Amino acid sequence: MASSIGRKIGKQISVLNPLMDAHLPTGERVNATLFPVSNHGNTITIRKFSSNPWTIPTLMELNCISGELSAFIWLCIQYELSFLISGGTGSGKTSFLNAIATMIPPNQRVVSIEDTRELALPSFLHWVPMVTREANVESRGEVTMLNLLVNALRQRPDRILVGEVRKQREAEILFEAMHTGHSVYATIHADNSAETITRLTTPPINMPVEVVDSLAGIIVQYRQRRLGIRRTLEFAEMEKGGSLRLLYKWDPRADSIAKVNDSINILSRLASYTGMFQKEMLDDIAEKKKVLEWSVKNRYNDIERVGKVMAAYYKQKDELMDAVTKDKKWI
Repeated sequence: MASSIGRKIGKQISVLNPLMDAHLPTGERVNATLFPVSNHGNTITIRKFSSNPWTIPTLMELNCISGELSAFIWLCIQYELSFLISGGTGSGKTSFLNAIATMIPPNQRVVSIEDTRELALPSFLHWVPMVTREANVESRGEVTMLNLLVNALRQRPDRILVGEVRKQREAEILFEAMHTGHSVYATIHADNSAETITRLTTPPINMPVEVVDSLAGIIVQYRQRRLGIRRTLEFAEMEKGGSLRLLYKWDPRADSIAKVNDSINILSRLASYTGMFQKEMLDDIAEKKKVLEWSVKNRYNDIERVGKVMAAYYKQKDELMDAVTKDKKWI
């Protein structure tokens, strides 16, 4: 079976080359190994991605994130602050990245960069998805994450989404993009916000602390394997010198996300970018929370309908808020 799949997509697996990692034309990822590399016999793993990805209303309904934190993140995304999403393997980092990407205003150009195509954004967004390519049997034609990052910056994007940051040069270009006014969202493997900073500032990534300060915050995803649940574990804002201020944290006993500190740096950034007073920002968060809770109540949780609600918030806000206030259906 592995040989048959390999032939169809131009890959070869044999005793001499007993490992295969490939992508099917339909988007699934295939990994295969042959005996004796895999001692108990040949293996094949097919990773299938959902055609209907998670959205923020879905995550709220599953208690993965609170309405208040979701609304706060939405405000930050609306005004182009940059975030890293961290977590362990299988914690839902890319799914969460996909979910918050629907909050991007529909008139902006979005470029995504992945080594495996997983993101699926609403169809009306101006979205340019890009994926890496492995070298052929002659070691030619390779397209790396670094190649795509450099190319993406030449496309005049408003937002850049990066599947995962692994190497120093990728991180350098990512943070350079932030410093040149681009809004960037990326994932990284780390178990909490403090460990995320440690990963960024020590080898192999080894970024200077002063550069990391360009981040607005870090969102940490967590997978509780024993109970089979995923939760947003932490939301922390960046402070000067690479220090963090924890704003929200998941309480495992209550199974809820609790606010532990008020934001200082993020609200200060938003005030300088928008001219809004703190009360106006808090009112905006409360308004966005109402929209999200209304979406959950009316089962607007697939990617296209959530995208339409977000677009309506930016383009037809009065009509949408009238429907939310009167608890009427919109779509």
